[in-house]
Amino acid sequence: MNVAPIPEITPAQARDRQHAGAVLVDVREAHERALGFAEGALGVARGDLEADPCACLPDRCAEIVLICQGGRRSLLAAQALQAQGYTHVLSVSGGTARWIAEGLPMAKPEGDNDFQERYSRHLRLPEVGDAGQRKLEAARVVLIGAGGLGSPAAFYLAAAGVGTLVLADDDVVDRSNLQRQILHADARIGMAKVESARAAISALNPRTNIASIRERVASANVERVLEGADVVIDGADNFPIRYLLNDACVKLRKPLVYGAVHRFEGQVSVFDAGRRRGDAPCYRCLFPEPPPPEAAPNCADAGVLGVLPGVIGLLQATEAIKLLLGLGTSLAGRLLHFDALGMRFRETRLSPDPQCPACAPGRPFPGYIDYAKFCSGG
Repeated sequence: MNVAPIPEITPAQARDRQHAGAVLVDVREAHERALGFAEGALGVARGDLEADPCACLPDRCAEIVLICQGGRRSLLAAQALQAQGYTHVLSVSGGTARWIAEGLPMAKPEGDNDFQERYSRHLRLPEVGDAGQRKLEAARVVLIGAGGLGSPAAFYLAAAGVGTLVLADDDVVDRSNLQRQILHADARIGMAKVESARAAISALNPRTNIASIRERVASANVERVLEGADVVIDGADNFPIRYLLNDACVKLRKPLVYGAVHRFEGQVSVFDAGRRRGDAPCYRCLFPEPPPPEAAPNCADAGVLGVLPGVIGLLQATEAIKLLLGLGTSLAGRLLHFDALGMRFRETRLSPDPQCPACAPGRPFPGYIDYAKFCSGG
């Protein structure tokens, strides 16, 4: 059986055919059409169209014009329709890109224009698309600390479209913070960090809901602070809170994105033992005992390169987004080290401790302890 070649027409010719009664079908994926499509086009992804063309094109003798982004997919789809008995199928040469270049009218799906425009680069990613972006918008991320790590993490999570950010911090903005804590500004010195952060984030993305908790996280309030969290980000700068967060996240089955900085070096990992007992380690598997205070001074005592928390905080935000979307491979079971002076990353494999007091399989939650006393060696 001889198969006739598929005729290719220009966007202008396709527009004329459309006005004459032809059915114009955009065979791109939904996340591509979300950014705009040829006016009047019927949107059906190529795979769906080829699998069951009669569902949307019952008349095999009707004139059908297919369009994609550049012209290749529509040509292949047209060949598939022709093989299934459609007698009058055409493809738009140059696709939607040429349609736009020639100034022909475009349309957008009905709905939220701000959503479509603000997140257009995410919507172009098949791995995210409309469904993934809606998932981000429905997500709740808790950040403990609105300082060096919390600042870049919160800023980029808001930009990415996370719907609710819970910021917990009891501190106020100090001039010494401004060298690295990018959520804050000179004009807001003396303001509560959570309120300063709210101002900065709301100016960036008013769609993000900011829940401010001006409290120091402790055993008495940690479960209230973490309530409803899909992901928890550790932006604390002290060991008692790190151990407390770890234990709470194991108990509450929440993934914890860990980050730490010291002078010119940083670390990032994901501790997901609460949901993956026996498979993924927790913070206590890595550090069963805290180091002596003199071996791990905080930034105020040891200093820190201003850009370093930015690097680590952005890696934490990346891991949080991956967890929320179920994309890629998380850092669970791996500790990523960053050396800013050498501009090198290295990775350490982590295994769950079968005797871990917090996350060993079958071991009941031991209860919260006096973490300050624990970390001081008392």
